[in-house]
Amino acid sequence: HQSVLYPLLQITVSQFLVSPAQYSLTAIFHFHFNRPLPPPFPNFRSKWKVFIDQINRSLENYEPCSSQNCSCYHGVIDEDLTPFRGGISRKMMAEVVRRKLGTHYQIIKNRLYRENDCMFPSRCSGVEHFILEVIGQLPDMEMVINVRDYPQVPKWMEPAIPVFSFSKTSEYHDIMYPAWTFWEGGPAVWPIYPTGLGRWDLFREDLVRSAAQWPWKKKNSTAYFRGSRTSPERDPLILLSRKNPKLVDAEYTKNQAWKSMKDTLGKPAAKDVHLVDHCKYKYLFNFRGVAASFRFKHLFLCRSLVFHVGDEWLEFFYPQLKPWVHYIPVKTDLSNVQELLHFVKANDDVAQEIAERGSQFIMNHLQMEDVTCYWESLLTEYSKFLSYNVTRRKGYDQIIPKILKTEL
Repeated sequence: HQSVLYPLLQITVSQFLVSPAQYSLTAIFHFHFNRPLPPPFPNFRSKWKVFIDQINRSLENYEPCSSQNCSCYHGVIDEDLTPFRGGISRKMMAEVVRRKLGTHYQIIKNRLYRENDCMFPSRCSGVEHFILEVIGQLPDMEMVINVRDYPQVPKWMEPAIPVFSFSKTSEYHDIMYPAWTFWEGGPAVWPIYPTGLGRWDLFREDLVRSAAQWPWKKKNSTAYFRGSRTSPERDPLILLSRKNPKLVDAEYTKNQAWKSMKDTLGKPAAKDVHLVDHCKYKYLFNFRGVAASFRFKHLFLCRSLVFHVGDEWLEFFYPQLKPWVHYIPVKTDLSNVQELLHFVKANDDVAQEIAERGSQFIMNHLQMEDVTCYWESLLTEYSKFLSYNVTRRKGYDQIIPKILKTEL
C-alpha cells in the first residue's frame, strides 16, 4: 500500500500505478471531494507537497488570539519581564541611568518627567504620546527607554538590567515596547515621507483604500521590493531580480548613508516608492534593517502575500504572526526563495488564503487601541517589580501632551 497526503485528506492507494486506476482515483477526487487530482500521479511526490504539508501542520497548531484587552500579546510582556521578577532596586536603576543606555523617564502622580537629553527628539515624542495617553491609569515608576535602533542588554550581561527597546533578538534581555513610529519619528524618505513614517492609524486607512483598488486578481504576480541597502542580506534578491526580472522586481534606493553606486550594488539608485503603491503586487518582501523593519506591518494591509526573510529580529507583535499561517518564511540567505516563488505561483488559491489571514490579523489585532493598550499593560506590569518609591529627580522637565497631529 502507498499512503498519499493531498492537502487535508489521507488516502490509501493500492496498486494504482496503471492508467485505469489513475482515472478511477481522479473520479473519486472529482465527485467526492470536488477537487481535481493533479496529473500525473507521481506529482503527489512533488516538492509542492512539502509546502502544503507545512501549511496544514501550521494551521492545525495555530491558536487564534482574543481581541480583548490586547491579550494577544500578554505572553510577550510576561516573557520580557521574567528576568526582573526578583525585583528592580534603586541601585540597579541608577546604574542603568548612569550608563546612558536610553532616555530616563519618571511617572509621578500621573505626570511624566524626562531628563533633558534625548538623542532623537521625534522618537522620544512618539514614545511620549502613548505614555501620556494612558498616564492617568499608571502608578508611579521610572524607566529607561532606548530610542536607538539597536538593543542594549545582551544576555551575557549579569545581572540583567531593565532597558526598554523597540526591537531585539533572542540574545537580548531588552523589554520590547511599541515603536515610536506608530505615532511619529519614523525614517524620513524624501520626497515620499519628508517628515518621516508615522501615524499608523492614518496610514492604515491609506493602505486599506489602496488594497481595495488592487484586489488579488488584479495584482501583478512579479515579486516586489524597494528599499535601501541597510543590510547585505538583501543582496541576493536584488541580484536575482537582475537575472530574472519577470520573477522578481527588486531594486535598491538611496538612504542617508548613500555615497556611490557601490551602496546600491553597482547600479544607479531606484526611486523611492510609496508603500500604498506596493499594493499593486501579489508578493512583497520584508527584510530586517539595522534591526526589525518598520515596513513589515504595512505590507500586510495591501492584502498581498508577505515573504518574511529571517526570523531573528522581533517587535512586540511579531510572535503572534505565524509562518505559513500569516506569511511565507524565507531563509536568511534566500537559498529557497525561487522555489517558494514558484510554489505560490503554482498554488494561487493557497497564496491568497495566507495573504488574507495575514491582512486580517493586522487589521484586527494591531489597531491603534491595541498599541495604546500594550503600553498600558506593559508599564503596569513593569511597575510591580520596582522595589522602591520613585522620587523626582532635580532638573527633569514635565512632558505635556502636544496638540493632536493629523498629518502623516
